[in-house]
Amino acid sequence: MTDPRFFKSHGPFTLGELSEMTGAELVGATDVDRPISDLAALDAAGPADLSFLENRRYIDGFRTCRAGACLVAPEFVDQAPAGLALLVTPRPRRNFARIGHAFFPRVPAEPGIHPHAGVDPTAEIDPSATIHAGAVVGRSARIGAGTEIGPNAVIGDAVEIGEATRIGAGASVSHARIGSRVFVYPGARIGQPGFGFEMDRDGPFMVPQLGRVIIEDDVEVGANTTIDRGSGPDTVIGRGTMIDNLVQIGHNVVVGSGCIIVAQVGISGSTRLGNRVVVAGQVGIAGHIEIGDGVQIAAKSGVTRGIPAGAVVGGAPAVPAREFRRQIAALKRLGRRSEGEG
Repeated sequence: MTDPRFFKSHGPFTLGELSEMTGAELVGATDVDRPISDLAALDAAGPADLSFLENRRYIDGFRTCRAGACLVAPEFVDQAPAGLALLVTPRPRRNFARIGHAFFPRVPAEPGIHPHAGVDPTAEIDPSATIHAGAVVGRSARIGAGTEIGPNAVIGDAVEIGEATRIGAGASVSHARIGSRVFVYPGARIGQPGFGFEMDRDGPFMVPQLGRVIIEDDVEVGANTTIDRGSGPDTVIGRGTMIDNLVQIGHNVVVGSGCIIVAQVGISGSTRLGNRVVVAGQVGIAGHIEIGDGVQIAAKSGVTRGIPAGAVVGGAPAVPAREFRRQIAALKRLGRRSEGEG
């Protein structure tokens, strides 16, 4: 159940409306006008709630579910409890998300500049944009239509931000061009100098970081994630890429479109990721290598060399998934043998 103090519902919606909204086939319900008032997990849903099942792991909860309706994949229909209205679809989770947006659409902020914001007079702020209290917008910055700059966020000089983008509370953006419909979560740091230096007998000597960060449309940048600006070439994040919290992206990195980068990943400088790459949690990727389109990298892997398109890898150093599984099996056998000898 959602907490009405934080989420304002635009429901209820009838079973018929939910079926029409998603294209799901309504099964086991004769009253298409029956209202559904909220969304809930299988084990918490009540008679007025909608839930979903897509993963066989939760089939036991589905069999005892008390929800009013459930989005379900076709192969699980015969496991439904009596009386449960089913919305049958090949993609229950995606359609649950679609319905979630209908119940709880994002409420746009009131446009305008808060009197306690600090906006340089040379900045160009679209009249429909929102600048919250404590935010700072620097000289010659450009803020597009419908964009929201959160409380205490800092937008540096000459930064350009497109339309309908959200910069979260306390985030900072410098030396950057950010597209439209981007969501930068609270505390993110974009455009700070990259970690570039030369070593000599006197110690490290910093190399000027003279590039930018380019973030294309429809990207998300998670809370407390850092994206360093380039040292000369730009750091680029491709369209539609989703970056989780606590990710570090080094200078000159190029990330393709539609990638997923999970929490605590570190990508070293000048590495290139292709399109639709999936990098699971706590992966470390060395610098100056290329990772092809569609690559999947398992959690906690260490990537030290390039990976061809379509490969699935794991381990440290990362190897093809089949080889990684053989290594794990060999280690288990060795461990059992050692225990037997002991």
